[in-house]
Amino acid sequence: MDQAEMGCSGAEAVLNLRPNSSVAIAYHPHFGSYDDLMLLELDEKLLPDVLQQRVTLRGQPDEDAVLCTKSKTYAIKFVGTSNSSFLIPPSDQSALCENSQVSDDKVYGQVGQQRLAPVIKVAPGNMELIEISPRLDKLKLLLSENPYGSEEVLEVEDLYEGKNKTGLYRWDDLVERVQASNDELRAGLLALSAVEIEGYWRIVEEKYMDMILRMLLHNSVLNDWSLDALNEAEVVRVLASDGFPHKLALHCLDVYGSKMDEDVCANYIWKLDGRRVCVHFAREILKAGKRKMENFMGEWLKQIPDGMQASFDMLEGEVLTEKLGVETWVRAFSVSSLPSTPAERFSILFRERSKWEWKDLHPYIRDLKVPGLSSEALLLKYTRRTQPSLDAEPVFSAR
Repeated sequence: MDQAEMGCSGAEAVLNLRPNSSVAIAYHPHFGSYDDLMLLELDEKLLPDVLQQRVTLRGQPDEDAVLCTKSKTYAIKFVGTSNSSFLIPPSDQSALCENSQVSDDKVYGQVGQQRLAPVIKVAPGNMELIEISPRLDKLKLLLSENPYGSEEVLEVEDLYEGKNKTGLYRWDDLVERVQASNDELRAGLLALSAVEIEGYWRIVEEKYMDMILRMLLHNSVLNDWSLDALNEAEVVRVLASDGFPHKLALHCLDVYGSKMDEDVCANYIWKLDGRRVCVHFAREILKAGKRKMENFMGEWLKQIPDGMQASFDMLEGEVLTEKLGVETWVRAFSVSSLPSTPAERFSILFRERSKWEWKDLHPYIRDLKVPGLSSEALLLKYTRRTQPSLDAEPVFSAR
C-alpha cells in the first residue's frame, strides 16, 4: 500500500475501499450514542425528493411523525438489524491522529500501515418508510369546530379582525396539524366541500347551503334560467342581491354543479349536477329521522327541481333501508360521516349491522384506499364471508 493510502482517514477510507481489501476501524474521539442521528432507508424513487429538500415531517408532539412528499404520505418505522452499522464521518485527521488510543499499537496493531476508519456511532437499525393513507379524519374535526353559518354574514369584520378566531385555520395551520401531503390535503378539502374565506378554510353549515341552493333554484324559475347552462356572473349577482356573499354564491355553484365552458364574454357557464342536488334534498328530508319508504319518496320527488330525474339508486352510500313488518323504512347513513381508517370504518359498520349483503356493504367501503392493499385484501382482513348457496348473495360479518 503506497504512502497516499497510509495513516488516518474517515468515510473516504470505506467509500474508496478496493475489492478483497480491508480497513481498520477505531473509536472516534467523539464516539457516542447520538440519539438525534438516525439512518433512513429510502426507495430510489424518493431519493430526488429528499436530496432536493421536497419532503417534510408532519405531526404533533403526541403523534407518530410521518414523512410527506408533494403527493404521498409515509409512516416512519424503526427496523432493528442483527448486524450493527458503523457510522464513519468525513476525514478529521488532526482530531483522530492526536487521540492517544489510535497510536497504541497494542490495541490497534499495525494501524500505521493502512488507512484507519474512525467510528463515531454504532447504529442498531434504521428507519423505513411505508406509504400510508393520509390521516384526513382530523381535517374534518378541525373544520367542524367553527363552520360558516348565515349569522356570520353580518359579522365578517368582527370575525376576521381577531375578536374570534377560535376554530379557524389557514392553509399553513392545516399543514402543521394534519398528517397528509399537500396534494392529499387539497383533495381532502375538496371532498369536504371546504371553501377559503378571508384566508381561512371553512366548511359551510348544511342549513346555510340549503338556503343558498333553494334561492338559486327559486331564481332559476323567476329568471327562466336553464339549470344546464347557468351564467356564473348573473347567478352570483342575483344571489348577492338576495344577501348572499359573492364567495358563497360561487361556492354553491361549485358544490352542486360543474363548470362547463366560457361564453363569448369570458364568463363561465355551469350545469347543476342532478345527483348532487337530489342527494342534498334527500339528506334534508331525513334529518328529522327515518321515514316510511312511500312517504319519503313522495316528499323527495316533490322537492326535486323540474327537469331533474331522481332515482333511489342515487342514494347508495347515503341511506339504509330496513323492513319493519310489511313496511320498508329508510334512514340516513352517509359514508361521508364514517372514518377513513379501515379498522374504525368496519367497526362502525358492524355495530350498525352484524351482517351485510354485498350490495349494501360495497357503497360504504369502495372509497377506502390503503396503499399495498386491494379491496379484496381489506375484506379478507376485516370480514368473514359466507354464501348459503352458489347463486345466493354473499354475506359479510365481522372477523
